[in-house]
Amino acid sequence: MQKKPITNKLLWIFAVGQFGWSLLAGIVSNWMVYYYTGTPNEQNPMTGIFASGITQDHIFLKLTLFGLVLAVGRIFDAITDPLIAGWSDRAKFKGGRRIPFMKAIAIPFALLTIGLFTLPQTASIAVNDTVVFVLMISFYLFMTIYCTPYNALIAELGDTQEHRINVSTYISFTYIAGLSISYMLPNVAGMIQGAVGAENSIRFAVAIMSTIACIAMLIPSFYIKERDYLDAKPSETKAFASLLKTFQNGMFRRFVYSDVIYFFALTLFQTGLAFYETKLMKIEDTWTFVLTATMTFLSVCQYPIVNKLAPKLGKKKMIITGFFAYSAVFLITFLCGEGLVWGFIVAVCASVPMAILGILPQACVADVAELSRLETGEDRSGMFFAARTFAFKMGQAIALAVFTSMTAIANVPGTTEAVAAAAYRRTALVAFICCVIGACLFFLFKEKEILAKIEKLKGEEK
Repeated sequence: MQKKPITNKLLWIFAVGQFGWSLLAGIVSNWMVYYYTGTPNEQNPMTGIFASGITQDHIFLKLTLFGLVLAVGRIFDAITDPLIAGWSDRAKFKGGRRIPFMKAIAIPFALLTIGLFTLPQTASIAVNDTVVFVLMISFYLFMTIYCTPYNALIAELGDTQEHRINVSTYISFTYIAGLSISYMLPNVAGMIQGAVGAENSIRFAVAIMSTIACIAMLIPSFYIKERDYLDAKPSETKAFASLLKTFQNGMFRRFVYSDVIYFFALTLFQTGLAFYETKLMKIEDTWTFVLTATMTFLSVCQYPIVNKLAPKLGKKKMIITGFFAYSAVFLITFLCGEGLVWGFIVAVCASVPMAILGILPQACVADVAELSRLETGEDRSGMFFAARTFAFKMGQAIALAVFTSMTAIANVPGTTEAVAAAAYRRTALVAFICCVIGACLFFLFKEKEILAKIEKLKGEEK
């Protein structure tokens, strides 16, 4: 039973944690591939600056080492999601079911991010390959330990439809802010490069950003006293039994079908964004932050519109619109030419689906979790969000493997710029096709039926 009223101020404080972990995730997802693969040129001499330290050739089923490491890391991450969710749902800590996990893991999570850009730098390629693998697996494990309990609080703090949409809006803002700041890595490195050298400038830049991220993750961990606001009873269902029950929920499955394909497409695009800008549009990598900041600013300006329209038009209609809008962005990227103007075209167009799909999918999961709680009397919010992340991380894992495999030709000595550009361009085309499929599948989701049942059951509960 709720003890203190949940306010928008509390939800904003909660959202600060999302800024922290999205900044760490953005550093790794946006820059690990860029600095550990690829070839430098006169315009972007930092591309692939650490590439000589790890194996670049295909090693298994046309997968590069880095593609294999990223894919295995995401699969491991997906598998651990339900384990951590089950542990969190059943937790009986004095500080609550969620906050203790967040508080314990924030600092190790940040330190591990720094290690990914620092430790795999020995003279032995075999040692570096091993260190990259171990650190990447550990990175995803630590991210899961923080994010899975954190995501469960979205549904639990979202005690009303208004609060579910509001908290989804706030965490979308802080998520996109963290992701955008991560694109500043080359800019921060450039400011200190003269003093510490090229390679060390990247390491120091990662350390600075990771420290900021760590502080952000700790703010809700120490400020929010979970037991003061929530009195959720620990679940008695074991982790994988709970996961199975979650996927047996027909409403949830309809959501997941499109979500997996969407994240496959989006991961292809996000992983390739720095390459699209530098290899296709011929833009210096220091412009990446400017373009991302433009996209972020325009997207955030649309948040109030999305927040107001969602209850009126319905989340389903708006999410489908967002899918098709992202499809258009991927198609534009596939067809783009050279010049900074193309970067701004993509940034402006992507701001619309970014606003929609950054807010509303989490609210849909929260709706389904709330309906399940009302129907069964068991609060498994953690598992619903973990099941979602389990599914879409599998899509991300496949996307990372596909991207590195499709673009491996670009790293082969002697490959022409035209051939390399064509490889990157094809990844945008695959993203376009998949996003259209995801849009079509989301027509199966029955939002009105879910909300009607929630209203009815809450009325009976009162």
